Amino acid sequence: QVQLVESGGGLVQAGGSLRLSCAASGFTFDNYPMGWFRQAPGQEREFVASINWSGGHTYYADSVKGRFTISRDNAKNTVYLQLNSLKPEDTAVYYCARKTSIGYDRSAPALSDYAYWGQGTQVTVSS
Repeated sequence: QVQLVESGGGLVQAGGSLRLSCAASGFTFDNYPMGWFRQAPGQEREFVASINWSGGHTYYADSVKGRFTISRDNAKNTVYLQLNSLKPEDTAVYYCARKTSIGYDRSAPALSDYAYWGQGTQVTVSS
């Protein structure tokens, strides 16, 4: 079965960096686009970044553009999210997800476009 396991979250000061990883199994990883989402307390889950099957195309939410970088290593079945210049408002649980279909376009997706989700990893940014 499809499994997505995130790691790398933690507590960091504003301006700091973290690298999140998501290890995937149970499907042909390099067939599918992947995404990162986040959910802050009391707020809805929101899109952060996505990447196509090869890693050649990416798309970011405006709020993280220029600070976060999504990448993938298909040999390791892993997708990454590098978080730089972190702000207190980046505090959230971060989730990786696999897109339902193999198609990819560079636009903000609906949550329903993603069929499988990890358990999440907490990122807390102190001011």
